[in-house]
Amino acid sequence: MTQSSTPARLAPHPDRLFPADAGARAVARTVFDAVKDAPIISPHGHVDAALIAADRPFPDPAALLVTPDHYVLRLLHANGVGLEALGREDLSGTHPAPPGRAVWRQLAEHWDDFLGTPVRYWFETELHDVFGLTEQPSAANADAQYDQIASQLASPAFRPRALFDTFGIEVLATTDGPADDLAAHARLAADPGFTGRVLPTFRADAVFDPTRSDWRPVVTSIGEAAGIDTGTHAGLLAALRARRQYFIGHGATATDTGVLDAGSAPLPSSERERIHAAALRDPSSVSDADATAYRHDMLFRWAEMSVDDGLVMQLHPGVIRNHHTPTLDRFGPDTGHDLPAVGSFTEPLRPLLEAFGTAPGFHLVLFTVDETVFSREIGPLAGFYPAVYAGAPWWFIDTPAAIGRYRSAVTDSASFTKTSGFIDDTRAYCSIPARHDMARRADAAYLASLVVTHQMSEEDAVRTAQRIVSDIPRATFKL
Repeated sequence: MTQSSTPARLAPHPDRLFPADAGARAVARTVFDAVKDAPIISPHGHVDAALIAADRPFPDPAALLVTPDHYVLRLLHANGVGLEALGREDLSGTHPAPPGRAVWRQLAEHWDDFLGTPVRYWFETELHDVFGLTEQPSAANADAQYDQIASQLASPAFRPRALFDTFGIEVLATTDGPADDLAAHARLAADPGFTGRVLPTFRADAVFDPTRSDWRPVVTSIGEAAGIDTGTHAGLLAALRARRQYFIGHGATATDTGVLDAGSAPLPSSERERIHAAALRDPSSVSDADATAYRHDMLFRWAEMSVDDGLVMQLHPGVIRNHHTPTLDRFGPDTGHDLPAVGSFTEPLRPLLEAFGTAPGFHLVLFTVDETVFSREIGPLAGFYPAVYAGAPWWFIDTPAAIGRYRSAVTDSASFTKTSGFIDDTRAYCSIPARHDMARRADAAYLASLVVTHQMSEEDAVRTAQRIVSDIPRATFKL
């Protein structure tokens, strides 16, 4: 693509995302100033705890900022850049991994393809505030900027633990497999020199769908980790309960579950055992109807377990995983081709909520990539059921505009207190402060709109903003 030979200045505006009206903008500044330096609580993310525990220097700018971030990969791929050119391992063996400098050049040359997207917004804040860049990336300055960031990454101030403190992170939740030994978490918890909190989150999606190719090995690994035979469905449930307790012992406060839909109808034990046994013999023999019934029952059992052990249950259905099979086969998952599906919660969750929606201590945080359900389903559900919380805009809709729409859609039904706080949902470690800054600005703009229309006092707006970044996520995620 064509760019100017003179790179544009990189200087994020201090009033970005604030209202155009001068009076509302002044209120938004006041609200934002009250929270801009507040500690970051990140209760849902995908940074690897081992990265922080090992505290090794990051290998290079591209490996840190481009290759692991599926938000970045999907947009570059959409604009004609092959994933083999972005540092993703080519499982076909056709292309060796390119050097990090070449990957960075791809980002710089396609910089304007990100205009208007939240990715561009995060990147500008990140590159300016974390790395001190003063020019927009371009083909002309790609090598110089790569060298500048690489030099910084070699210094102690840019190692993972130092950045944890620099970013002001207080709590960071990771995502961990059900058989994980959580050694990295244990190492961090035992280190007196590390004062932050890095908490595991129990993620066991594979056990919900007996037709998945990894269902049998995951079920086996859970049994081995728990020391319980998972050859029966009852055994699997017992092993899962044991593993959840193991996670709780290492600081976990939540589970995280991504399934195709929110169906939660329970099955009789005989039916669960029948499908489980058939899947162990031959997953291909399990019908679509049986697989769906098994998955729905497992979601019901998941809530049952949360009522018993107190883990917050995060649920994000409605994503079609790995939409492009050739890309999956060649580059693996998490490479940008997961896509949204139509969401539905009210009727699918009725069996689960009738059983557990008023159970003391049960927290169910609902996320969606279909924002039409915020006002129609999630807000009203959170506005009645004590157990239900409206999860923040996530993935395809964690954008400044969508945050405003979310607040408008949910607050009328559920108030601020029945929401999750901001969710950064990122693997890109250095984007965490930029994403939280964005959310705080967007919320300040929304609260300012309530103040200038005399629906809320400025004092209440400041206090609400403070609760959104602190009290609310602490309460929702039992932190």
